[in-house]
Amino acid sequence: MNVVILEDEALAAEGLRIQLRRCDPGIHVLAELDSVKTAVLWFKNNPAPDLAFFDIQLGDGLSFEIFEQVKITCPVVFTTAYDAYSLRAFKVNSIDYLLKPVSFEALQQAFEKLRTLRGTPAASVAPDLDMIRQLLNRTTPNYKERFMVKVGDNLSAFTTDEIEYFFGENKIVWMRLKNGRKYVVDYTLEELEDLVDPKHFFRLNRRFLCTFGAIKSTTAYSNSRLKVVLKEPVDAEDVLVSREKAEEFRVWLGK
Repeated sequence: MNVVILEDEALAAEGLRIQLRRCDPGIHVLAELDSVKTAVLWFKNNPAPDLAFFDIQLGDGLSFEIFEQVKITCPVVFTTAYDAYSLRAFKVNSIDYLLKPVSFEALQQAFEKLRTLRGTPAASVAPDLDMIRQLLNRTTPNYKERFMVKVGDNLSAFTTDEIEYFFGENKIVWMRLKNGRKYVVDYTLEELEDLVDPKHFFRLNRRFLCTFGAIKSTTAYSNSRLKVVLKEPVDAEDVLVSREKAEEFRVWLGK
């Protein structure tokens, strides 16, 4: 079997490669890729492998972006440290979603799913409905609870309880704390939206991912939109929630 590994951490890639060969000594790793860019180029210029393993969080984006730039025809097993992306993974070619560190037993189960799919008449890569139900019924998803930021020459960690909101400004994403300080974070707002607990954070618009405690007031605005006033605004620009998201935002406020 020919496989491709997409993983930007060398130790994680090596560990996966070892486990794969434990599962099947005949597995041949065609390529080890480390970014969205290299993956897009490889899949554009090479025949599809039998199976691909995609880490989700990469240095230049999320591996979901690959599907927007090139057609992926092989089944994909996603690997990640967080289960916040699980439902999104099943919208593409996923046959399984494995949490790191990937165990030998989990890999065996993934290969069994692949064999089952291939042995089914007219089978296509389809979501594992039982797994989706399990993910939906989980009461303690593995959302990110701490963020590391660079402060001068040092690294500091802050918990999500210390955060008021994330906001974008001039293509940079900032994390604003309750103490008024702000720090640059190495994530896009789209990535953060998947990583933090949606019970505590809401994506107001393209600029703001906000906690309940950061909101001073909410009022009706034109075209069925809502205007949010933050307790500590970053600038004079109105923070507006679109008509499409207004009802979802009202429900979130009332939870």
